[in-house]
Amino acid sequence: MAKKVLFRGHEIEDLKAMSYDEFYDLLLSRQRRSLKRGLTPTKKKLLERVKKANNGENVKLRTHCRDMIVVPQMVDLTMEVHNGKEFIKVVIQPEMMGHYLGEFAPTRKRVQHGTPGMGATKSSLYIPLK
Repeated sequence: MAKKVLFRGHEIEDLKAMSYDEFYDLLLSRQRRSLKRGLTPTKKKLLERVKKANNGENVKLRTHCRDMIVVPQMVDLTMEVHNGKEFIKVVIQPEMMGHYLGEFAPTRKRVQHGTPGMGATKSSLYIPLK
């Protein structure tokens, strides 16, 4: 049996049927304020492409819009979010609703230090070569 996912006491199907204004009232204050101030043209264009993808059209969802908030219409879609260097594939899960897209495409890589190369420091000059 599939697990029922709720967002603030509402099921996904109910959220998809809601208008955007009704959904905005369920969000936290920062996200609610951001969306109530109006959508930028970039965000509007992204939502139009999401609607096309939900209607079954073959649309590639790539975006630089990291400050877009995940809405119920995006659930179960695969989007590519730009991290400043490349596009990171993100599969939108129901638990991601209300978060920003940028949270799922990290902009920094984890630092992995290796061994120093020849000439990296004064002491490395005297390391015997193997």
